[in-house]
Amino acid sequence: RPADDPLRFELNSRVMTTASATATSAAVATSDAKENDAPKSTAIPERDYGPEAEIARLQAQADAFTRKTELEKRAVRDLEKEVETMRSRVETQRKKMGGLDAAQRANNQIQKKIKMLETKLDKSLCRFNEAKSHNKTLRLTIDNLRKERAVFAEVYRKLEKDLDAKKADMGVIVEESDRAYEARDRAVAEMAKLKMQADKEQASFENEWRELGKLIEHDRKMKEFMRNRRKVNEDDGKLGTLSLEEEKKLKKKIIKGNWGNIKTKARQSTVQTKVHSYTEAFEKIKAAAGIDDLDALVSNFLSAEDENFRLFNYVNTLNQEIDALEEQISNVKGEIEKYRGDGVGGDGARKKQLKELSDKLLATERKADAYETKHKDAMKTVLQLKDGIWKIYNKIGCNTPANRELLGEEGVNTENMMQYLGIVEQRTNEILQMYAAAQATAKGEASDENRAVDDKKDKETRAMGYAALLSQGPDKPATGGTTLKIQLPTTRETGDEDSDESDVEDDRPLNRDELRAKTLSRLAKRERAAEKEKTHARAPSGGIA
Repeated sequence: RPADDPLRFELNSRVMTTASATATSAAVATSDAKENDAPKSTAIPERDYGPEAEIARLQAQADAFTRKTELEKRAVRDLEKEVETMRSRVETQRKKMGGLDAAQRANNQIQKKIKMLETKLDKSLCRFNEAKSHNKTLRLTIDNLRKERAVFAEVYRKLEKDLDAKKADMGVIVEESDRAYEARDRAVAEMAKLKMQADKEQASFENEWRELGKLIEHDRKMKEFMRNRRKVNEDDGKLGTLSLEEEKKLKKKIIKGNWGNIKTKARQSTVQTKVHSYTEAFEKIKAAAGIDDLDALVSNFLSAEDENFRLFNYVNTLNQEIDALEEQISNVKGEIEKYRGDGVGGDGARKKQLKELSDKLLATERKADAYETKHKDAMKTVLQLKDGIWKIYNKIGCNTPANRELLGEEGVNTENMMQYLGIVEQRTNEILQMYAAAQATAKGEASDENRAVDDKKDKETRAMGYAALLSQGPDKPATGGTTLKIQLPTTRETGDEDSDESDVEDDRPLNRDELRAKTLSRLAKRERAAEKEKTHARAPSGGIA
């Protein structure tokens, strides 16, 4: 047994020790025997030494065997003592363990503990495997996030690189635009200055031109006058006979004309000087621009102005693109932070969302079960209602070929139920009206005297009877949301000439109160018509009398 294994092992060790001691004793005895045999080989034969030597040898052998016997006895006693000691220890150990079946109980407990520990080990292994699986999932998530971060970082670096390139391009373009603006400003200022100077020179030139025109015209007129005068003098033979005043006037005019010519020449020289300076200025502009044609220079200036304006717009566009890129970078950073936050707290949010969805699913399933129960109850009620409608339909005689052709042979279903109810109600109204007409006809055959005396009482009685009869009619049908698809027959009588426009109503189903009022009105009209007929019948007899 397992509980006796330590004792058995110790006992076996003792036995093995004793056996080894016995073997040692046997070895000693063997060595003694060899020693005893040695003299035998060297001993002198008995015939040589005699019996004394044999006795001595035997005596030595006896002593040796005696010693061996004592050694064996001593070893046996030691073994017996050890056996007794081991037995006492075994008994003591059994008493401590609680009896013979204590080892079995201990073994059972050990087996139970082993099973419990194995179960715990299995659970721990399951949890360990789950943790490993979760860790694997987290590692995959972390790897994906790292890849996404690397992608976002690469995109961010590209965007930064593009932004730096755009900024560098923008700086170059801004510098070029500044230089172009400065050149444009200088050119505009120079052009304005030249234009102003040209306007002034043009104005002065026009003034001088007008004055020169006047002088030339005056000189021409003077020459014409002198030719005419000379011609007149030649004709008159009075050449050289001018008066002193005329000569003075003529000299003044000549001097004045000469002075005007001098002034005109001076002005022309000034204009030529200005034109020369303008020409030199334009030559300098042409040399600086490298263009000889003035029109080409002006068009080049206008194109440069357009180019500057285009560059200005391009700079504005680049600024807008830079703002958009910066906004995209901020959005990407926000998304990165968002994904980081989702990676930390997304697990709890997903669990919470999953729990909410599970609760909603359970609530929806409960509602669906409740609605299913209500639907079953409603279908039972509808089936009972179908059976009742079909029985009434057949009982009151509505199952005619015309109605079958109109409604079909399918019977009562949820689609034509309202049509069946309308026909049943219409048939009920017809039956009630026929009954009321029969009652009125029976009452109308009574004597005139009794009718005159009991007219009021009879009306009240019939009204009460009709009301009681009508109170047993069908209740107001549930209209629901279904409209009738057939044209129901009207409750009006085709031969009633005294019916007014109020009787021409729609053919909708009537409730109990409307049916009662309508029937009483019809009966009152019938009574009035009967009284009129009787009055007309009496009128001729009265006339003859």
